[in-house]
Amino acid sequence: MSPSSSAIRRTVEAYLGRHPGERDALAGLLAALDRPVDATARTTLPGHITCSAVVIDRQGRVLHVRHRATGGLLSAPGGHVEAGDRTLLAAALRGVSEEAGIAPGALCLTRRLLGSPIDIDVHDIDAVPSKGEPAHRHYDVRYVFHLAGEEPPRIVLRDEEVSGARWLPQSEVTSPTLRAKLLAARLDGRPEPVNASALIHDGAGRYLLHLRDHKPGVIRESGAFALLGGGRTHDDRSLEDTLLRELSEEVPGLRLDDVQPYAVETATGIGGLSVPVRVFAGRWRGDPDRLTLHEGVLLRWFAPGDVDRLRLSPATGDLIRRHAAENPPDTGPAVVPRVWDGGSRTVLNGVGVHLHLEDAEGRVLLGLRHPESKYAGGTWHYLAGRCEQESALACLVREAWEEAGLVIDPADAELAHVVHVVDAPGSLPLMQLVFRARRWEGTPEVREPDKCLAWQWWPRHELPDRLVSYTRTAIAAVSEGRPYSQLGW
Repeated sequence: MSPSSSAIRRTVEAYLGRHPGERDALAGLLAALDRPVDATARTTLPGHITCSAVVIDRQGRVLHVRHRATGGLLSAPGGHVEAGDRTLLAAALRGVSEEAGIAPGALCLTRRLLGSPIDIDVHDIDAVPSKGEPAHRHYDVRYVFHLAGEEPPRIVLRDEEVSGARWLPQSEVTSPTLRAKLLAARLDGRPEPVNASALIHDGAGRYLLHLRDHKPGVIRESGAFALLGGGRTHDDRSLEDTLLRELSEEVPGLRLDDVQPYAVETATGIGGLSVPVRVFAGRWRGDPDRLTLHEGVLLRWFAPGDVDRLRLSPATGDLIRRHAAENPPDTGPAVVPRVWDGGSRTVLNGVGVHLHLEDAEGRVLLGLRHPESKYAGGTWHYLAGRCEQESALACLVREAWEEAGLVIDPADAELAHVVHVVDAPGSLPLMQLVFRARRWEGTPEVREPDKCLAWQWWPRHELPDRLVSYTRTAIAAVSEGRPYSQLGW
């Protein structure tokens, strides 16, 4: 199944967020995405999407191929999107495999670009009367890959389409737009970790493993036991930030002690791409059954001798056995941290910060969460975020700017309501702080399209049906002047 128009639009809008001056050049592409057509189909006219792979070797050189049809030296092998390409990036990988014989496992993403295109090139294609093809336009979405290995792989050309290949310095890349962006990005061709994982142990010889959902083609290591963790985003300042964010999203309430970089491993990503992973080792001595798991099936402790009985990657098994050999179990008694079990023991509550804005007509600002969001997908919600190592007001100001481009002076915000929430029996409680801003600068805009699709002002008596339950409770309480409410207790 080809990528959806909504997924492509998110990719294009994120690209234009980095290159706003190219919006006019891509107006035709945006118009095609607004039509009820497949923007990747060859038959879509007057233009459609193609995908290319910009491959950089360890010397910083870029692979160029010469196409027989044009005779020109192209800076990125690739071509049209096929029906089996789930994403544009997958189409680029297939293209370089078919035209140059470079398998996805020989390539990895770059830390600077991750899975985002470096360039979207617009060029005209001449008519081919013998094939019944009129003149049209290609919107070529270009992704950058580094070689995973030290030596360039053997190039195997598809003779019917490609007549030659060369590695050229970035300063000699034939596409002017791509050349400028490559030089600005300063990519040296050396792979770096783009994922972070947690090797969690209890100091007594046990290791915590995560059973992933069985969704082949969607989740890496689908249906297998694996380490907790995930991929870096452009907002992560470091791979340790990536790890902490992933843990907070997957297992809120899991707090590791003595987190240290341990190893760099190579995993296989969706589509066979090579994925360098920074593995951090950390200690935890809790009961996984008392944690709330937002992703996957379950968490369990296993001894190194048990891993051979599990479905997991050989590399993960080797990693556990190596760490166990280097770190003999503690001989002292285990100290189990206190976790909330519905009783009266002390527990650290999570803190969320929410923005209650009303316009001149008394309407409340709400955002429509992306359907693939890890929390409340496809549901309306306050502008909100988790409080990090910062004050609640600082979090409010930061989230308002990052999510919607709004500037709020802390002096113009006041605490309007608190909702104490337990989302599910046994889960950690959350203290949801709702601040009301009397003044702000800016008009709400979608700045994180992977999290929020739209901002809209809603009359308090006509709120959307699909609304986060505690948001509905808070809106009613704010209008009534009630300072506190609780849900799920």
